[in-house]
Amino acid sequence: MDLTELYRLMLVTRRLDEEAIALQRQGVLPGYAPMKGQEAAQVGSAAALDRNRDFGFPNYRDLGAAVALGVDLVGYLATHLGVWHGGLYDPRASRLAPFNAVVGGPVPHAVGWAMGAKLDDTRGVALTWFGDGASSQGDVHEAMNFAAVSRLPVVFFCQNNGWAISVPTERQVAGGSVAARAAGYGIEGVRVDGNDVLAVHEATVEAVERARDGGGPTVIEAMTYRMGPHSTSDDPGRYRTLEEEQKWAERDPLIRAAAQLPPETLALAEKHATEVVRQVRDGLQALEQRPGEELFSFVYREPTQALLDQQRAWQEAVDA
Repeated sequence: MDLTELYRLMLVTRRLDEEAIALQRQGVLPGYAPMKGQEAAQVGSAAALDRNRDFGFPNYRDLGAAVALGVDLVGYLATHLGVWHGGLYDPRASRLAPFNAVVGGPVPHAVGWAMGAKLDDTRGVALTWFGDGASSQGDVHEAMNFAAVSRLPVVFFCQNNGWAISVPTERQVAGGSVAARAAGYGIEGVRVDGNDVLAVHEATVEAVERARDGGGPTVIEAMTYRMGPHSTSDDPGRYRTLEEEQKWAERDPLIRAAAQLPPETLALAEKHATEVVRQVRDGLQALEQRPGEELFSFVYREPTQALLDQQRAWQEAVDA
């Protein structure tokens, strides 16, 4: 994928992220986790996946991955409305799992999928995104260890955006590097400029190809920056300086990519992004409330007695 297309995807992500924040402020979305500044890390890595056989496992700040994989964006952002189980898009068709709000939660899921891909010999590769804060979770260590022992086809993509909510990386990542931990598991570890979309894409393509060819997992640490708040209820001004924010703003991944493209390309990309945002905004506002009984659907393959009792109690309350 060339820089023109990667920039186009990043710009859609940036404009849609801005719109999601506006929709939250207007009361359309109850909450949202902004990702401005991390477009290159997300788009560049997701674009390396083969949509016919690979699978992505995102966290709650990975809008760029959804954009790059061509996910139905109304269905994806509907997850923030809390109206259904994991959004209103088809994860199997999109090759992107429902995003996981548990810190580090998607990482073991990706490893489980990668085990299945290896057993079925599909040559499929799993890619999972997580933050530097999540890298300190036990689930992430266990997942990396298991994947390394079994030489599973999985890429662990850490977006090190400098902050685990309000805690700086140096206060919660021992040794200062997530990529360096890979050596302890006997697998590849790569640190890349997370604001350089071409560098991210190249590093991820190499990791995916390595995994597909039986070379085992890779840990990629993309050094980037969350330019906005941790969530729409956060105030980053309480824990970081304006000087720091301005320094990273100069390394904005969109500005860096735009500097390498002609004006006409940038104008067409902006026009396209504007139209995508309009369609997504209209689609979200047109969504109707889901039937209440769906609260109990698709929770378990076979409903438990406790779930059936809850459903009966809910129906009785509705009918009363």
